Amino acid sequence: MSLYNDARQVIAGGVNSPVRAFAGVGGEPVFFKRASGSRVTAEDGREFIDYVGSWGPMILGHAHPEVLAAVISTARDGLSFGAPCVLETRIAAKICQMLPSVDKVRMVSSGTEATMSAIRLARGHTKRDKIIKFEGCYHGHSDSLLIKAGSGALTLGVPSSPGVPAGLAEHTVTLHFNDVDGVRAAFAEIGDQVACVIVEPIAGNMNMVPPVAGFLETLREECTRSGALLIFDEVMTGFRVARDCAQGLYGIEPDITTLGKVIGGGMPAAAYCGRADVMASIAPDGPVYQAGTLSGNPVAMAAGLKTLELIDDDDFFTSLSAKTQKLVDGLASAAADAGVPLATACRGGMFGAVFTEAAVVQSFEDVAAADVDRFRAFFHGMLDEGIYLAPSAFEAGFVSAAHSDADLDATIAAAARVFKTI
Repeated sequence: MSLYNDARQVIAGGVNSPVRAFAGVGGEPVFFKRASGSRVTAEDGREFIDYVGSWGPMILGHAHPEVLAAVISTARDGLSFGAPCVLETRIAAKICQMLPSVDKVRMVSSGTEATMSAIRLARGHTKRDKIIKFEGCYHGHSDSLLIKAGSGALTLGVPSSPGVPAGLAEHTVTLHFNDVDGVRAAFAEIGDQVACVIVEPIAGNMNMVPPVAGFLETLREECTRSGALLIFDEVMTGFRVARDCAQGLYGIEPDITTLGKVIGGGMPAAAYCGRADVMASIAPDGPVYQAGTLSGNPVAMAAGLKTLELIDDDDFFTSLSAKTQKLVDGLASAAADAGVPLATACRGGMFGAVFTEAAVVQSFEDVAAADVDRFRAFFHGMLDEGIYLAPSAFEAGFVSAAHSDADLDATIAAAARVFKTI
């Protein structure tokens, strides 16, 4: 039996997160046993240059020695206390220092927990129920956020997963990402009912789609005008696209920010954070309840704090951005030489590549119209070449500081070979 079949006997679906099952590309998932720097090693001994990076956290590369040393040293004193520890205060202070929009932080253990809690906070703080989200943006698997668009911008939404009560849909409005006119129309009709807008400032769960000029600015303007709160879901983009996250990159200050991935340094850690008056609504200071047994556990805090300390440098992101740009330029050039239509984008250490005739991808509709069959062929071709990409046409890719010029050159050369076969 295969490792995947073994797993299916005791794990629901054989995986603990659906995208790992390779359903989007076919075949069986690769089981890994080791990772170091830019490389991951499978149980069968195959080695790959990795552009998944544990789905974003490994901005320094896998098993960075200083992060490992911090984790090991901290773990010797205990894995979790369920009580305050100084490392919680230190990482919260670091986040506040790096993000001007943040006065106070609440640590949690996952991105889903962060976004779920941020929305509850927004509803409790504003005393309103409706939220606005955008098609193609993913904010975790809490019930309020698994709602897809209805037949019109302000029609009743539809639960996108069994188990999500239909009644929740009436409080969730799903608009089109990058549609400025749609945002203005929604606020003109229901602005006084909206508790918050939640958005990935750079969408990373429909491949990678940056905001068009004026989109984020419009969200800020409409939220301010109506009294709604603006939530930037930076679980993916936070400290990944710039030292001060996407909000710094685009010069927009949200009221609440959700963070994850990088701030855990590879350990389970996330946060929601924001303005002092908003954060004062959380228990025990305020009436909005949220709690977590493992929130702020010292091992995760040590990994995250050390990671933030090591990347708190504009030169770090200049170098990382140059690596990512080199990769994307190389992929685009190789695709063009092979006559394969490919739209690319990148910011910081995050990149996207969509098999489409469109010159620029700006919406979920653009991504949904892409050639998924060609992506599947590309994915497996690259896997055979020793390059590990996200096993889905709808996921962004990640470059780390550990990726060398030789890694990037090898990846571009492999892509050039694969493009000629698809």
